[in-house]
Amino acid sequence: VEVIVGSRGLTSQRNRIIQAAAADTDILIFLDDDFIPAATLLSRMAAVFAANPDVAIATGEVLADGILDGGLNMSKALQVLETAGERAEQVTEVYNAYGCNMAVRLSPVLQHALAFDEQLPLYGWLEDVDFSRSIARYGRSVRVEGARGVHLGVRSGRQPGRRLGYSQVANPVYLVRKGTMSKGRAVAQIGRNILANTRGLLFNDRVIDRWGRLNGNLLALSDLLVGRVSPSRILEFGNPAPREMPSPSIATKRR
Repeated sequence: VEVIVGSRGLTSQRNRIIQAAAADTDILIFLDDDFIPAATLLSRMAAVFAANPDVAIATGEVLADGILDGGLNMSKALQVLETAGERAEQVTEVYNAYGCNMAVRLSPVLQHALAFDEQLPLYGWLEDVDFSRSIARYGRSVRVEGARGVHLGVRSGRQPGRRLGYSQVANPVYLVRKGTMSKGRAVAQIGRNILANTRGLLFNDRVIDRWGRLNGNLLALSDLLVGRVSPSRILEFGNPAPREMPSPSIATKRR
């Protein structure tokens, strides 16, 4: 096990991992530290990349995702994995890989000097969409059913709701301007986030800081109207006690 220390922020840390792995790695697999892979996930991903040289990025099958319902514990994750059984790999096209588990072929990354966009600071909201669409110009983006895992969605230590709420609006706008997200998808993404935060506030959601997120949403919309919306603006919000920050990544490399 090699521990690599990078500067704060998901995108910068993932770039540091790519730099460290570049010399001797063909396939790099990013797993959030609250993603519990099935025992066969790595071998199945490796088999898909070996059999499909045109695949540039892949994401596995998430059997359960705690992000959607307040978080899962380890015993529940293991139960899900044990009862799911095994199935053959099935490869289907996907718009983007899911950041909690992404396998990346490094040759197009190095050949075309691709990187995670460090203009998406801290949480790096939608960094998986941005990177996936960038690398998809040079190969297929796929989902591998049968390469399975469970995402706990642990909420402790995550970034404050206001910061994330601002990113939920500012980051899609930035990606549209950059060309890695369509306007239609961005509008739908922003709308879903605002609707979820409003609904959570109205129904007194005690799991997620809905008021903070909605406050961030509205601030970003206000900045958009006056022409100063930017992902990096969240760095101006101070540094309160962390509440909703993402899980760090663990990278697995395979020759």
